[in-house]
Amino acid sequence: EDFLNLIFKAMMKDSLNSSHPVSSAVQSSEQIEEMFDAFSYIKGASLLLMLKHYLTKDVFQAGIEVYLHNHNYGSARSDDLWDSMNEITNGTLDVKKLMKTWILQKGFPLVTVVRKGKIISVQQEKFFYSMEPENWTSDASYLWHIPLTYITSSCNFTHCTNAYLLDQKSGM
Repeated sequence: EDFLNLIFKAMMKDSLNSSHPVSSAVQSSEQIEEMFDAFSYIKGASLLLMLKHYLTKDVFQAGIEVYLHNHNYGSARSDDLWDSMNEITNGTLDVKKLMKTWILQKGFPLVTVVRKGKIISVQQEKFFYSMEPENWTSDASYLWHIPLTYITSSCNFTHCTNAYLLDQKSGM
């Protein structure tokens, strides 16, 4: 419950135009300090939980083990974790491509789901908590690879999980 409260606080901050990406190039020690704030850690943890749910616990665990084995007693870059996950997924999913949309962009998407009969359509756009006209920047280029899971009457979370990766502005 405490972690969920922290996530909502981080989302509130991330929904402002003044937010920053989880990962970015830095030029000074001040920028390094800014990058390692509580917001980055909370959003980062949330993103890892999202990835764990999408990949499944066993696949995620195996990716973490490969990462730790490959980089024990050494240094690593953020891409190294994604590369380790890619080793485990055997090319069925480009984890690096998926996660870069989350860590290199500020903010998060608002996903709109519309059902018309048996047709379900989804659309994403950048979410803003409050629009400050003087600080607004266009969100047209923002695109996330969003793992969506869903259930149907013949498949619920205890028996199976359906998954869909929304990697465009809209999909069906």
